[in-house]
Amino acid sequence: MISPKTKAKLSCWARRLECPVDENANYKNTFWCNRDLIPIPPDRRTWRWQDFAGYWVIAGINTTPWTAGASLLILGLSVPQSMGVVVGVGLISALLAVFAGRPGSRLYLGFTVLSRASWGMRGGFWPVLNRIMNACIWMGIQMYWGGQAIKIVLRALIGNPFINLKNTLPPSANVDTASLISFFVFVVVFLPLPMIPPERLQIPFRITFVMITCTMFGLLIWSQCAAHGPGELIHASSTKHGAVLSWNTVYGLQSLIGAQASGCLGQSDWTRYAQTPNSALFGQLVAAPIFISVTSICGILITSSAATIYGEYIWNPFELLLTMQESSGSAGTRAGTFFAGLGFLASQLSLCQMLNGISTGMDMAALCPKWINIRRGCYILTVIAIAICPWNYVTSPGTFITVLSSWSVFLSPMTGIIISDYFLVRHGQYHIGDLYLGNKSSAYWYVWGFNPRGFTAWILGMVPLLPGFARAVGHTANGNGWDHIYEISYFYGFFVALVVHAVLHTVFPAKRQRGSSPFVLSMHAETLERAEGEEGRKQEYTSSKETEAAKP
Repeated sequence: MISPKTKAKLSCWARRLECPVDENANYKNTFWCNRDLIPIPPDRRTWRWQDFAGYWVIAGINTTPWTAGASLLILGLSVPQSMGVVVGVGLISALLAVFAGRPGSRLYLGFTVLSRASWGMRGGFWPVLNRIMNACIWMGIQMYWGGQAIKIVLRALIGNPFINLKNTLPPSANVDTASLISFFVFVVVFLPLPMIPPERLQIPFRITFVMITCTMFGLLIWSQCAAHGPGELIHASSTKHGAVLSWNTVYGLQSLIGAQASGCLGQSDWTRYAQTPNSALFGQLVAAPIFISVTSICGILITSSAATIYGEYIWNPFELLLTMQESSGSAGTRAGTFFAGLGFLASQLSLCQMLNGISTGMDMAALCPKWINIRRGCYILTVIAIAICPWNYVTSPGTFITVLSSWSVFLSPMTGIIISDYFLVRHGQYHIGDLYLGNKSSAYWYVWGFNPRGFTAWILGMVPLLPGFARAVGHTANGNGWDHIYEISYFYGFFVALVVHAVLHTVFPAKRQRGSSPFVLSMHAETLERAEGEEGRKQEYTSSKETEAAKP
């Protein structure tokens, strides 16, 4: 049994480790609330339209759209058909981002807190845990590619000594010594970034926007000049025809949209910092489709030209730069790859913080708001991303990457639910204070803290996809009905969950389903103080009884 003295010490340390509270704040850190989970106050709404445009430039110019052409050409599409699909991906992703981000720009709440309304106060932990698990893997992979950018920069600076660095690791490690050193150098460079609050990240993102845009177009110009044209790949025709080509086109479209699933699902995590309700629209509707499409087209053109130069198709831009360094050690090549490596380094730093760090930090804050905020959550995420040894998934991907790339099977119904809940069920009206009350008085307590309607919608949008998902992972698909449903998995999961969630709330309406009430911090604090006071008195009473019982 723990002594009262030890309990007092633990209690003291627990108070010291609590998350910081703003000066003169009217809220308190509780098991449902802290600074990063409350509605963003006006002084922290600093993101303007050009900041959101820069956000989508960074989100658009990365390895996922860059290598989209490879995925589509493997499915049998021609280059013009691939480009058409990519344009469709950009437009649909833009619309999803607008609808999923609207609650944030209107209510100034992130996905983490909004999930409590659609899933229940306790049920809201389920989508949060899904996002955390997905983000931990992707954070590790993005950090690994950030390490490759460091490797490119170091090879350009040091030259042969770094290129010929002896590998002291066994083949089973799936990583060489130079790559491992580069990986941890990237981690060290990344560590200060979470110290910058989300409302102050605009300047680093603007710098990244300029650097990565110049890098991509610089590589495009170099490749076209060095190869004296776009190469042979650009003239490739479709290798599939008829119904097979049609289904592959749809599958390619929804797969690439699914790759954007996590970013679209968590749009409210960023739009809640919008200076005005419409600040994010230009970035979402204009910058997003343009740069997703342009990046994919540039990826095809650069890869096609590079094949003329090096005799092989190199889709990954990091591997392309490493190949350039291996084939030539001239001063011009080293200078060019150095600046290109810096551009990709800045991009990877921003992607780790933007697509993983902030959103997942807030998700982790929801698990334990008293002691975890966005910053601490981001550091926890970084530690986990290192611990999973992400190079194993990149250099020897196998079935795991297939599973990870298909995670939209689980995320697409969640996107449908969050959009349905805001637009169809509540018409934008929420009892915001109730999102921070973990008891029966909350409008979002439902049944023991779980909303059966939300879980039913998610299950119906996800379960029919599992047979096709398992067949795809096991490479046993043969084009039957289950396989075709899986080939439209993102659209199926999204629309089924959206409709079912709305219908169930219409047929079985919840208590205080409509109507709104503000989050009045002082009233909320008083409620918490009463609840915590009662809990404190109970603990004091229990402690005194234990002390009396321990006396001889």
